[in-house]
Amino acid sequence: MTATSSADGHSQTELIVNEIAQELRTLDDGVAWFSGLSPASRRDVLQQVGGYAMQAHITAADGRAGVARSGVKPTANPSVMICMDPPRYGFSGLPADEHVKAFRVLVSVFAVADTRRRHTYCKNACGHPWHNLPSPRSSQQPS
Repeated sequence: MTATSSADGHSQTELIVNEIAQELRTLDDGVAWFSGLSPASRRDVLQQVGGYAMQAHITAADGRAGVARSGVKPTANPSVMICMDPPRYGFSGLPADEHVKAFRVLVSVFAVADTRRRHTYCKNACGHPWHNLPSPRSSQQPS
């Protein structure tokens, strides 16, 4: 379910994608979560993550670096789409058998762009709560 929100108002998708971007969760863990969603929820997530990538102002260079990190072939449809200048979106419209590849590419490219922005525009003065996520271990209560 993608609409689930945490106590701080962040959606489950937003939290998972940002944890992957900040290396608090592995891409494979994110893919496992994504793969367990219904086809309609997967399309919703792809649309959301595409929006995050747009907000991070991805570049063609971010696209190439993200594709390299994603483990998806550079010739796959999602890889080609994200590396265009300007990047092409519409990943939720891809055939269902390409959704996992699209998720891997989008999240990886978002991670590259968001990391760049965290180290430039947001360095030392960031007010974005998703740029300051606690590690999963530090947010757990002691037993």
